[in-house]
Amino acid sequence: MEPRLKTGSLVLIAILFTHPSLAAQWLQHPTAGVPRTSTGAVNLSAPAPRTAAGNPDLSGMWEPVKNRPCPADGCPDMEVPQEFLNIGWSLKDGLPYQPWAATAVKERSEHFGKDDPVTRCLPPSVLQLHTTPQLRKILQLSDVLVILSEFAVSYRQIFTDGRPLPVDPNPSYYGYSSAKWEGETLVVETVGFKDGLWIDRNGSPLTDAARLTERFTRVNYGRMEIAVTVNDPKAYTAPWTVTLSYNIVLDTDLLEYVCLENERDLPHLVGK
Repeated sequence: MEPRLKTGSLVLIAILFTHPSLAAQWLQHPTAGVPRTSTGAVNLSAPAPRTAAGNPDLSGMWEPVKNRPCPADGCPDMEVPQEFLNIGWSLKDGLPYQPWAATAVKERSEHFGKDDPVTRCLPPSVLQLHTTPQLRKILQLSDVLVILSEFAVSYRQIFTDGRPLPVDPNPSYYGYSSAKWEGETLVVETVGFKDGLWIDRNGSPLTDAARLTERFTRVNYGRMEIAVTVNDPKAYTAPWTVTLSYNIVLDTDLLEYVCLENERDLPHLVGK
């Protein structure tokens, strides 16, 4: 099923997830090591850089491809990925919800965004962080990959030092992540999520039974893809996979986005 967005939903997006313009970022600070053509233009299709160990280097500033069509009158400050609203939009039959999850998504979509934990300034889930239009910065070190997210001023650690996943983890918003390289792809396994998380603005759920598999592939210098598989038998009748795309962002850096700072919107949100 694919819940229909209510009239005014894009207004909520504009209020809650306005992307800090690049004019508000660090400006005119050139990114080091950018490949260029013979004419001096940035060569985004150049091969991905590599670490000293020979693996593709995922480091950099990234933003999701904003593939949601704009209305005829444009969409300033409202450009978002389709997956931000409905992460299963590209799947032929939609997400394979368990009956309770289908009912919950239908009810949540009737009041679009109003009951999203993020609306109450709680941390977003991993998948919400993947699809939010704000920037994120990846730092790839020898034994850990760190993702710094502009939204919620948050961080995530993905360990590449061979440690096993915990058997009885303390549930958390981002879970516990361990990864290994399979050829050109970093394969990340994550468990230990808190129950009751949302993974898109339609309210698709993630439970404490979920196991998340992410396959990070830097296609070339300018583009990265993450194939995400969600295996959550409490919320879905079968595992499902979507692929998210990202573009490199140059000559800028993160600017903190603090949800609670001067927050005045929540009392006015009715989701209609």
